[in-house]
Amino acid sequence: MKQDLVHGGALDRMRAAFPEASEPWIDLSTGINPWAYPHTDVPETALRHLPTHTAYDACRSAMAASTGAPEDSLLLAPGSELLIRLLPTIIAPERVAILSPTYGDHARVWRAAGCDLIETPDPLAAADRADAIVLCQPNNPDGRRFDTARLLETAAQLAARGGWLIVDEAYADLDRGLSLARYGGTEGLVILRSFGKFFGLAGLRLGALMGPESLREALQARLGVWSVAGPALHIGARAYGDLDWQDGTRARLAEARRRLDETLARAGLSIIGGTDLFCLVETEDATALWQRLARAGIYVRRFDWSEKLIRIGLPESDAAEARLADALSP
Repeated sequence: MKQDLVHGGALDRMRAAFPEASEPWIDLSTGINPWAYPHTDVPETALRHLPTHTAYDACRSAMAASTGAPEDSLLLAPGSELLIRLLPTIIAPERVAILSPTYGDHARVWRAAGCDLIETPDPLAAADRADAIVLCQPNNPDGRRFDTARLLETAAQLAARGGWLIVDEAYADLDRGLSLARYGGTEGLVILRSFGKFFGLAGLRLGALMGPESLREALQARLGVWSVAGPALHIGARAYGDLDWQDGTRARLAEARRRLDETLARAGLSIIGGTDLFCLVETEDATALWQRLARAGIYVRRFDWSEKLIRIGLPESDAAEARLADALSP
């Protein structure tokens, strides 16, 4: 299977690879909220003029209020993916312990930086021998969660000898109680946040880092003066400030996840994890199931490290749920 079809989001390549598939395609591959934040109109000035400090500060302030982070701990960026790739240019650990399995780009960027990797199901146990620890909270793809007290203890242990705990909170908007945002700015602690997944606007490219001042300054120097587009700042400020929408969306996603679990269970699939944006299932032959769904015009996430696991996002309509159920039927 081509690697560009292993990752999610490559719907154009899926269409080319499966020209006989049913239309319209249903993309369940990315773990992105299918009911995006609706208030996306922007003033003409956000498109015609360079982004202003006022717009940046408004977005940062709204994000701080929404997440509980100290405002001065936040650095906005055009997506958390770029921040993941920039971190190795600023901090230089020799040995990095990374949760496994998890989002694959973490291991790729640190390996490319020449670090010695420890890929392990319990990276926190490596705090006495690693210079940095990387994990996702909650984890992607299995939804695993880590105890806040243990994370803070590990961050302090690493910081005492110049190390780092890097926590990717791409899905933490689903459960605010999971987030370390209120500890943003703590020495040795790096928190990455993604706007696109929970708010369903991945193409807007907005993310953030919460970290100590020295790290933020070094990253800002690499990002440049106008690091985030004006429309992203405008919509981000509005969405982070819309707490009613956020609360309603959490309830909607939880109900949709419940229905997805029922659909998958009826199909005889073993549910082994997930979040309220995706479900991880085990099957005898992941590639065969992935191809079967693709021929039905349904795009789900498979992995190059497992022939047993498939990740399935939330269908956005009753019709999409029915098509998924039909495609999974014997």
